[in-house]
Amino acid sequence: MVCVTCSNFFKARLPAEIGKALDFVLEQVEIFKGQSGSEDMFTEKLGSHLWEFGLTVLVYALIMGVFMYFMRQTIIYNSRLIEYDLRKDIYDQYQRLDISFFKKHNTGDLMSRIAEDVTKVRMYLGPALLYGINLVSLFAMVIYAMITTNPTLSLYTLLPLPFLSISIYLVSSIINKKSEAIQIQLATLTSFAQESFSGIQILKSYVKENSFGKAFSDESESFKQKSLELAKVNAMFFPLMILLISTSTLLTVLMGGIQVIKGQATAGEIAQFIIYVNMLTWPVTAIGWIASIIQTAEASQKRINEFLKEKTKIASPQDPIEYLSGDIEFDHVSFTYPNSGIKALNDISFTLKEGEKMIVIGRTASGKSTVADLMLRLYDPETGFISIGGQNIKELDLNHLRHAIGYVPQDVFLFSDSVSNNIRFADHNSDNDKVFEFAEHASVKKDILNLPEQFDTNVGERGVSLSGGQKQRISIARALIKDPQIVILDDCLSAVDTATEQHILNYFKAALKDKSAILITHRIFTTLDVDKVLVLEDGQILEFGSPKELMKSKGFYYQMVTDELEENQVKNA
Repeated sequence: MVCVTCSNFFKARLPAEIGKALDFVLEQVEIFKGQSGSEDMFTEKLGSHLWEFGLTVLVYALIMGVFMYFMRQTIIYNSRLIEYDLRKDIYDQYQRLDISFFKKHNTGDLMSRIAEDVTKVRMYLGPALLYGINLVSLFAMVIYAMITTNPTLSLYTLLPLPFLSISIYLVSSIINKKSEAIQIQLATLTSFAQESFSGIQILKSYVKENSFGKAFSDESESFKQKSLELAKVNAMFFPLMILLISTSTLLTVLMGGIQVIKGQATAGEIAQFIIYVNMLTWPVTAIGWIASIIQTAEASQKRINEFLKEKTKIASPQDPIEYLSGDIEFDHVSFTYPNSGIKALNDISFTLKEGEKMIVIGRTASGKSTVADLMLRLYDPETGFISIGGQNIKELDLNHLRHAIGYVPQDVFLFSDSVSNNIRFADHNSDNDKVFEFAEHASVKKDILNLPEQFDTNVGERGVSLSGGQKQRISIARALIKDPQIVILDDCLSAVDTATEQHILNYFKAALKDKSAILITHRIFTTLDVDKVLVLEDGQILEFGSPKELMKSKGFYYQMVTDELEENQVKNA
């Protein structure tokens, strides 16, 4: 504000010096006409004075330029720093929010708010704020200079400005509504494009390029129409402002000319006022631009605040307890997914002693993966509680809890990075030898060595360059490399062949010896020793006990084992 004020102080002085110079020239010409004398002497005298005026104007302009440089360095530079902080805050907020938030909002909307909306806010914090301060400061100084020079002429010159203010007030609300609609549609468009490219393989395999192309064209048409509606408002607004500014110039020349004829003003004052009017042309014209940016930024900040004000339901307590080892217990746990309303678990109770292994089996949608989600505290149960070592996991430090669990999800996700970095994702301190070792344990090292750049090969977005089995095995290596105390494997061997499966199971026998492990599966691993079997059906416990107990009861588990053995006999025959 200091830099803007100082810059505008010297800027407002320029027209006065030019007006003085013009009046001086006219005065000297009149004197020269009324007296006899050498034209050379007149020219020399006039030239020396004009040099003084010229140098004064140049010095003012230079000082004004220096302050203008510092004001732009201050506010534009800091607007970029604020933009950085705001993006970082939003990203950190995204990291803190629980899974249910991401189920409600699509990726395109999240991206739009952290990218487009932040840019709109930065435009307000930088250029709009700069020109807004500049407008107020310049207006105050110029109008003061005009009134002290010629109050009557100032009145006529400033007459159109109230009409300009009314038009800005009326149009601003329209701009705000249309800007918000544009931002929402942009988020929809971004989401559509992101989803299309993420599922490009499915899209191509079902020959849906044309239908998706038409749908994208329709969304783009909607965005175009909304943008054109805003452009039409601006198209009417800016010419209106220029008309009003031009009216000020015409009034200045007309009324100033009348005052000169009457001897109430000088030609220099008219020139001074015309420069003042033109000096105000850009700031006044920029009112519409500034108003548009402010309204757009208001709409964008409103969208950003919606997410920044979101509170996560999954967080560490005020005085968290670090992870405790011990028995895992589900005590009358029930859970319904908040977004779909599907009841996944209903009154589930079981205990798994420290170091025991348990397989969880059941038909599709029986609630098996929900057990893993609740163990990791991706969700909290509606009723009942889950404890480790006798301590409710809600009382544990969330980060310590998750660090203690090695998790291989059913839907494997790999980052667009090298194979080695995906494996050491869980433990960044792991050296190459450790990465190679766990790749061998997961029976994927041989496959990696056949890749173009071996362990330095970039796997592409979501591991697109790898097969399903390779992604699963890399995910297993990633989960086990951090040496977790609890291991949760969610159908992690569904995409591997029998020989590879056997190699991994043999490793599990040794690697999981002293660890608590929960293996969620659709199949029975007869070669893997487990202590407990949990059979789920429609979110409820159908069977629970040791393998021997369940074989004696000849229920669901018995039938699965029998079918598995018969299938193996047929394969080996």
